[in-house]
Amino acid sequence: MSNPTPGMFTKLIVDDEEKMTDYYTSVYRLNAAVRVDGNSVGTGESFREVILTQGADMSSGTLVMFKFTDRPAPRDQQVILGFVTDDMDALKARIVANGGALVGSTRDEVSHGVRVQFSQDPEGALAENVQMLAH
Repeated sequence: MSNPTPGMFTKLIVDDEEKMTDYYTSVYRLNAAVRVDGNSVGTGESFREVILTQGADMSSGTLVMFKFTDRPAPRDQQVILGFVTDDMDALKARIVANGGALVGSTRDEVSHGVRVQFSQDPEGALAENVQMLAH
């Protein structure tokens, strides 16, 4: 009997889950699959979240825009998100067009086989964007 690899998900704590959903769906071409609101089992606090997917379902992992409704906006970096693209120039254009910002310059890390560009979303969360270099 085989053990399947468990799925993965990432929750980004944000101030405005709808605005950030618009950003991540526009820039990274994710789909807003499910909206949830309720009380957190872990903390007992109320929350709203939007579950974003790469495909039609949640089987390939998800990125969740998570808002604690009774907390102030997060003030410190919670996570560094990582995205892989096949067209760095088009991705950089979408980042800027949707209110994000490029951080530093695009670098080829030949020893790792990648082109890298960091960016920030409209609330300041950092993303590392990677394009695989041709061999």
